[in-house]
Amino acid sequence: MLCIPRSGDLKMLQVFAESPAFQSFRMQQHIFLIEDDDSLRQSLEALLRFSGYHVVSFSDPASFLSTTIQVAPAIVITDMRLPGMSGVEMQKVLLSRGRRIPVVFISAESTLSQGVTAMKQGAVDFLIKPFDREELLAVVTRAMQQDIKQFREFVQKNQLDQALTSLSNREKQVFGLLIKGFDNQKIMESLGIGLHTTKQYKSEVMRKLGVSSLADLLKLSNEAQSPD
Repeated sequence: MLCIPRSGDLKMLQVFAESPAFQSFRMQQHIFLIEDDDSLRQSLEALLRFSGYHVVSFSDPASFLSTTIQVAPAIVITDMRLPGMSGVEMQKVLLSRGRRIPVVFISAESTLSQGVTAMKQGAVDFLIKPFDREELLAVVTRAMQQDIKQFREFVQKNQLDQALTSLSNREKQVFGLLIKGFDNQKIMESLGIGLHTTKQYKSEVMRKLGVSSLADLLKLSNEAQSPD
């Protein structure tokens, strides 16, 4: 099982991101299945496991919500009508906890309002029962790719945050101007420093951030600031 370090522990996160476990984490794909129909839950669990996924199933939302999600990539497949709360209500709880895990809804009966809310809250898809094997697996693949992308962006942002802490105050100023597209002349004018000093600061910023060109610096900054 691939455990995700807490985002506050940036040093651990960086080590994790460079580890063999992270490099191969696409092979460890996790599905949390919430379905109160025992027969259907068992059938879906068997299908998904046969397809190579690690599956943990639950018969109700309360049991699932009591579980801490510390794996990636991971997705949720859930029925809309469940005991205790609806799938949409469960999705809202997940979002309130800060985990934007991709959710795939399956349902034989649901209202238009529920479907609209689910999609607005970021649901990957909404499958109407009965659905076929190929349809389900195609949606699962798409949802997994979404979580892989989200997790990589999470790692990149935290790596950048850690690297930025190593910059001096003046280097942070130079970094801020560089990502705004300022050239040497504009940096000199903004900070009141000479050309030689400007070049030194630029060189040190790129060295500490592990990039070799301004284009790489801008790409790193844009990727880290992209929305979750």
